[in-house]
Amino acid sequence: MKEREIKQSRFPLSLFGVFAGALLLMSGIHTGLIVLMGEIGASNLIQTIVPMLYWSAVAAGLTVFTRMKIEKTYDAPTRRLAEAAKKVAKGDFSVYVPPINTGERFDYLDEMIVNFDKMVEELGSIETLKTDFVSNVSHEMKTPIALIKGYAQIIKQKGECSDEAQKIIDAAERLSDLITNILRLNKLESQSIVTESEDFDVCSQLCECVLQFEKKWEEKGIEMIVDCDDAAFVRGDKALLEIVWNNLISNAIKFTDAGGRIEVSAKSDGETVIVSIADTGCGMKCETREKIFDKFYQGDTSHAAEGNGLGLALVKRVMDLTGGEIAVMSQEGKGSVFTVTLPCR
Repeated sequence: MKEREIKQSRFPLSLFGVFAGALLLMSGIHTGLIVLMGEIGASNLIQTIVPMLYWSAVAAGLTVFTRMKIEKTYDAPTRRLAEAAKKVAKGDFSVYVPPINTGERFDYLDEMIVNFDKMVEELGSIETLKTDFVSNVSHEMKTPIALIKGYAQIIKQKGECSDEAQKIIDAAERLSDLITNILRLNKLESQSIVTESEDFDVCSQLCECVLQFEKKWEEKGIEMIVDCDDAAFVRGDKALLEIVWNNLISNAIKFTDAGGRIEVSAKSDGETVIVSIADTGCGMKCETREKIFDKFYQGDTSHAAEGNGLGLALVKRVMDLTGGEIAVMSQEGKGSVFTVTLPCR
């Protein structure tokens, strides 16, 4: 196939010819103005001011014309390409940028745009394959894990190798939780909007989530302090936000030593609802704080067996979908504070 001929310049020589011709024409008009003013006997002041005003108008006209050509020829297309690249960087592979020119006017910028569109299309295909693969494999793994756990429970009930059976059960539960979180995150990453929105009371939901962990915090002797407004309503996906509270509260309990303290609060200022979950746990280093929302990242390896590194990645994705924000402050050895800000309904 014959390779398409590509123009190597977006500013052709003909454009500079137009500039040269325009300047020569303007010079001729200037000479005519000088002769005309001499014929009519204009004063020296007029003969000075008129050429200055004339060339000011010429300069302004050429400047505006040049700026318009640069905007149309270069700035606007590159801005569109930059915006498209920004969307792709955020995971949107449905982006398409139409080329500016076709046929004989096709140039290097058009080629760059066409190649960009091809790259995005390939990335979208790869992302779809990855999503399908993760989903299918995760679903296929759930059945054998459930069987392993079931047989281990039967062995434990019979009193045969009960310690070993319990280890198998624990491992199967962790693997099951990992697969569940992978499926959740896989589903959330393929979403661009929250599909199930309703008005609900965040304070009530938060208190219910705290109570679900009552047994765990009591076993560790942790002091749980809850300070919430009577009610604070937001509009969003109630099930998704429950994932956020469960993960943050679970982490706070996991990283807080026995006898520590956890403070949960929810306050509304009429425009936003601010939920804060603070603990007196081990805290985090600066480099850990920067990576905690990455998938599979676990900063504290001493608790690696208790999680799978997907909880906070899920939390961050839910925040992106709901339009909320999450921030973390932490000091090693003194604890952490996670703050979630949600817009009121």
